[in-house]
Amino acid sequence: MSQPCGTDAVGPAPRLIVSDIDGTFLNSADRVPQRVRDAVHQATAQGMHFALATGRPFRWLQPVLEQLAVRPVCVTSNGAVIYDCAADEVLTAAEISPELMEEVYYTAQDIFAPYGGVSIAAEYAGYSVRQDPTELFVAAENYAHTWADSQFITAPTEQVWHKPAVKFLLRNPAMTANEMYALLAEHVDSRRAHLTYSIDAGLLEVAAPGVNKAAGLEYLAKHLGVAAQEVVAFGDMPNDIEMLQWAGLGVAVENAHPRVRQAADMVTGSNDDAGIAEIIERWL
Repeated sequence: MSQPCGTDAVGPAPRLIVSDIDGTFLNSADRVPQRVRDAVHQATAQGMHFALATGRPFRWLQPVLEQLAVRPVCVTSNGAVIYDCAADEVLTAAEISPELMEEVYYTAQDIFAPYGGVSIAAEYAGYSVRQDPTELFVAAENYAHTWADSQFITAPTEQVWHKPAVKFLLRNPAMTANEMYALLAEHVDSRRAHLTYSIDAGLLEVAAPGVNKAAGLEYLAKHLGVAAQEVVAFGDMPNDIEMLQWAGLGVAVENAHPRVRQAADMVTGSNDDAGIAEIIERWL
């Protein structure tokens, strides 16, 4: 059971601070609160490492980075891609095979047939923010986008899985992600694919087996020479659970999904109340 943030039992200062972006690091206006920004800058000035761990592809980091003075190595695409923001370099990428995407698609179509089926999209690894974004995201012609983004190409369903991808998306706008997950999870072998979700809308995210934010964070921590017990991680959605459990201190924001709050060691204030800063400031 997680503790409320009122406790002083946060332990010694971490060597690495990691935060999810949406719903955690950003407030409801998609801005980094000034208090959070100040806390991160003071922590890095004192020698702590900072990173973002997100379901976003790395090309969607810029609106966040432009609000910060740091350019960290980040865990992106739910742990499938580790990206060095300062060098504009992909350090590693874990991909799901075309054959597995096809298998998951037909399994999902069978499961969701009574609910209108699913439409699909795929996110490719890429190598630079200077790359043409239309090379990095392909969606089926009937795919219902969850965000306003014109930087993609459409293709017949069978062509979406034509090459390895870092993320395979299953969409049903008539359902919630939680409802979709409850129906499909038992039919997807975790030894062959990792299934999760990061928003409430009807969107599930599929990655290669063992690929999640925790795996990405473990890679990053080794890259920086930091042990798990020296890491504090913040999150709000089910795709953050493994990361919070892996870190020495896992903290859920107050607005987090109930499963995340249960998995965390501690609960802090909401993303609109600079909850991350409430914890970081204790080490400054």
